[in-house]
Amino acid sequence: MYRKNAWIKNKDNIDQVMKFAEGYKDFITYGKTERLVTKEAVASLEKAGYKDAKKLSSIKAGDKVYFVNKNKNVAAYIIGKRPIREGIRVLGAHIDSPRLDFKEHPIYQKNDFALADTHYYGGIKKYQWVTIPLALHGVICKKDGEKVEVNIGEDPKDPIVGITDLLIHLSADQMQKSLAKGIEGEDLDVSLGSIPVDEKEKDAVKANVLRIIKEKYGVEEEDFLSAEIEVVPAGPARDYGLDRSMIAGYGHDDRCCAYTSLQALLDVDNLEYTGCCILVDKEEIGSVGATGAQSVFFENTIAKLLELSGDKNPLYGVREVFENSKMLSSDVSAGFDPLYPQVNDPKNAAYFGQGLVINKYTGRGGKGGSNDSNPEFYAFVRKALDEAEVNWQNSELGKVDQGGGGTIAYILGNYNMDVIDAGIPVHNMHAPMEIISKVDLYEAYKGYQAFLKA
Repeated sequence: MYRKNAWIKNKDNIDQVMKFAEGYKDFITYGKTERLVTKEAVASLEKAGYKDAKKLSSIKAGDKVYFVNKNKNVAAYIIGKRPIREGIRVLGAHIDSPRLDFKEHPIYQKNDFALADTHYYGGIKKYQWVTIPLALHGVICKKDGEKVEVNIGEDPKDPIVGITDLLIHLSADQMQKSLAKGIEGEDLDVSLGSIPVDEKEKDAVKANVLRIIKEKYGVEEEDFLSAEIEVVPAGPARDYGLDRSMIAGYGHDDRCCAYTSLQALLDVDNLEYTGCCILVDKEEIGSVGATGAQSVFFENTIAKLLELSGDKNPLYGVREVFENSKMLSSDVSAGFDPLYPQVNDPKNAAYFGQGLVINKYTGRGGKGGSNDSNPEFYAFVRKALDEAEVNWQNSELGKVDQGGGGTIAYILGNYNMDVIDAGIPVHNMHAPMEIISKVDLYEAYKGYQAFLKA
């Protein structure tokens, strides 16, 4: 099914493509942070009969279990007929996306405005984040152990926040700067309010904002030291294009692959090899930390599965499982944009409407930082996709020396696992509004299913 139009292939199945897209739109509208995605994933898993592995004493073929790590990772498994040591089939995606984060001392007053100081997370074009509606999501953890969830800007009755920019009439100096310098990182501060609580009080506007926050959430200014407040685009995902063929929304990278990977696992059964969907955090900043792909969380879940299956040496068994396993690093690729054709090699670019994208390697320059999958495994994946009549295409991430990027693939490759990148093409990647094709979303879902069954 290589390099064919997926809309034509699905011409008798358009209703199913559109229905699948509606479920995804709901998912991405709600899941604007890794915590919210984790919460939604667990709800879907439990609805489908998955059990918390920590509450089990044993497992057998056909059992469905999941693990959660620090409210930001999920690993879900269907136990296959073959022993786990013979390897598993893994779909791995990340659920963090570029955004702005409140600093530890975020709220301050300047010239009768209350503002929030931020630090951007991941690779962004800073100028894209000004003058657009923004929402606040996250948690504030109090010293007494209470954890308060924050959600401001999504309900139509909520206020929104935002970042101001210079009017064009006074932008002579700004317009001489490069795109990278037109908006500086320290200038991405969010406007929170402008009404003073009392003219005689120092920083009266800030005081009023803190009063509003305390009334709504019961927290003090000091509690922001142990908070995680993410600033994200406000509003729902929407159909894009007059033909409704695409979806516009925040966080397609990489939640479109997270959703399709999870749904693929939920919709398969009776597997030969144990199937896994793992959703990780921190990919946009190097996959580091306790919730990133470099964490031992994944290893620990495999060790626990081996223990529950009666394995006498689960710690060594983890290495054997990884070495015998096969993985699709479910991550997005750059879609060919007709407005910017010069950055791509057209023979090796990903196009909207042609289905799931296989990237043999990513990286920068001379493939730096990439996994560069073995051709034997690539052939295995091709066979699985073609036998399931999945539309797929190959791609590189732009011309050589044009730029580049990476995924979690190399991390699992370091465990001697067969890994290749397979995802969905995206326009406007890392922008507040990204675009994907509905039919590519659907073909990715079908492709991930085919891989789990291979």
